[in-house]
Order: sequence, then structure tokens, then C-alpha cells
Amino acid sequence: MNLGELSGVKLLGTLVLTAAVGTGALYYTVFKSQRDQNAADRVKLQAKLRENAELEAYRPKLADIERQLSNLKQQLEIERRIVPDEKEVDNFMRMVSGEARKSGVEVRRYTSKPYVNKDFYTEVPFEVELDGPYYSMLGFFNRLGKVERIVNVSNLLVATVRKPSDAGAKHVYQYASNESVVATCLTTTYFSHDLEPATPAGKPGTPGKK
Repeated sequence: MNLGELSGVKLLGTLVLTAAVGTGALYYTVFKSQRDQNAADRVKLQAKLRENAELEAYRPKLADIERQLSNLKQQLEIERRIVPDEKEVDNFMRMVSGEARKSGVEVRRYTSKPYVNKDFYTEVPFEVELDGPYYSMLGFFNRLGKVERIVNVSNLLVATVRKPSDAGAKHVYQYASNESVVATCLTTTYFSHDLEPATPAGKPGTPGKK
């Protein structure tokens, strides 16, 4: 078609129609696609806003939760000092010897006894032989009862330095002039451990697994 042959009105109509067709094509190819993407983005935004609003309700509780976690960690550390989760035998012996030294008591012997395993802890006993002045010995046992770590004292035997065998002493030492008593006792400390799974029973006629 030759546009020069069209009248002014027809020419204007043709241009308007062409522009409308082009606009429609542009709308369906570009604008509609962008509008659909914008709509999808709005849906995602609304979902994220709802999620943020739900989480916002927990903000006042966050500080309280953090305080509770901090308190639990502190309690766990205290419990580990009272009942350690490892067999820190060396530290236990150093602790007992340190309390004896502060009290003016001499520790002569540690003799390890068989461990006793329980569900959640292990008893670790030691026979201890010591000597010193009578009131220093009382002070030692008093100090031992106040340490953080749990220590039980049992089977206590006390005798004079003239007859240490009456207290179960294994040897006679050169006691200091101010020493008056010899003692032996069983000191027991404890270590925590996880509960061990039950041993599965073996089939009839076969031994169970160890």
C-alpha cells in the first residue's frame, strides 16, 4: 500500500491501528511478562513479611532464652567440677595432698582400689595413709568435706604414732615430734559417664556378646 495515496483521515487511522497493534504486541511480550514477574515478587514479599511478623513475636523472648542458656552452661561447668566427666586421678590426688599440706598433715600412701561402675557414674576409691597432729587431722577431714569435688571418706582408722599398725599403716615412718596420730581411710571420688547401651542377649544356645 502506498501511504501517499491515502487521504489524511485514512492515513491517521492506519497509523493509529499500527501503533495499537505494536502496543498490544509489546504488552503481551514484554509488559505482561514483567507484570507477572512483579505479581510473583509481591506474593513472595507478602510471604516473607508474614514470616518476619511471626518471628518478631519471639524477639522479646530471645534475651530470656539466651539468659537461660547461659545459666545452663554455668550449671554444667559447676557439675563438671563436682563430678568430672573424665578420670582425672592425678588432679584428685593433687587436690587431696594439697588439702593435707594446708592442714599440716603428711600423706604417706595412695593405694588404688577397684573402680565401681554405675549407670551414670564411676566410683574411684583410694586407700590413703596419713599422719600428723590430732587437731590438724581433724582440720584436714573438715577441709576435704568442703572442696567442690565430691569426696567421700569411709573406713577411717586412727591410732597413735607409737602403734601405727592399729590404724592399718603399712610402714613406720620417722614421725615429727608434734605428730600424734596415724590414720588410714578410704577416699572415694566420682566420675560421670554416659549410660552404656544394654548388651543384646545371644540366641538360645549361644553366649551373649561382650
